[in-house]
Amino acid sequence: MSIAENIATIRATMDAAAVAADRDPKEIQLIGASKMNDADACRQAIAAGIDALGENRVQEMTQKLGENAYEGAPLHFIGHLQRNKVRQVVGKVDLIQSVGSVALLEAVEKEAAKQGVVQSILLEVNIGCEEGKSGFLPQDLESGARFALTCSHVKVEGLMTIPPADATVTENRQYFKQVHGLYVDIGANLFHNELKCLSMGMSGDFADAIACGATMVRVGSAIFGYRSYQVQ
Repeated sequence: MSIAENIATIRATMDAAAVAADRDPKEIQLIGASKMNDADACRQAIAAGIDALGENRVQEMTQKLGENAYEGAPLHFIGHLQRNKVRQVVGKVDLIQSVGSVALLEAVEKEAAKQGVVQSILLEVNIGCEEGKSGFLPQDLESGARFALTCSHVKVEGLMTIPPADATVTENRQYFKQVHGLYVDIGANLFHNELKCLSMGMSGDFADAIACGATMVRVGSAIFGYRSYQVQ
């Protein structure tokens, strides 16, 4: 199937999941995770009406920016962002979905101030409390959000999470529900109910994520096909 056909199939599944959860399908965005796919694949996804494209790797993103791969759609950075690469991302993307520490917040704030921009971000939640994985632990999210509110060149739009890879379907749903609860709580207590993005769910579980309140799903292989990691 073509990229356009894959997107149409995913949209139909998203719509059905939203309706089943008594939600409006229009409130859920489809982010194409375009890692290891070329500029032409990105252009095909944009032509097919993808809501945004998301990149995981700074070097790949920079190359494709030079090829005008993202023209016509917003660009998100969705991968682990190292502080020494912040300057290559801030001001280049519409949304950084993966800000998961105060140190990274500080780096984004410093670079955004230097550029004279306000960078939209999501706070990443390490909902499984996995050792060595980026993201705020659930118990540290509020303090991280409070720090973000002191940053005049950063705008928090919501939360993002990736459950543990070995979680069962039932566990996954519980993780999604927990993050939705955090989203509602900090949205009401700190952000005057103005948060609008809850990014969770990927190719294998986006329907469950929608059922649990996701407003963005990040889908890669189901759109672009399975990637080969043999050659890097």
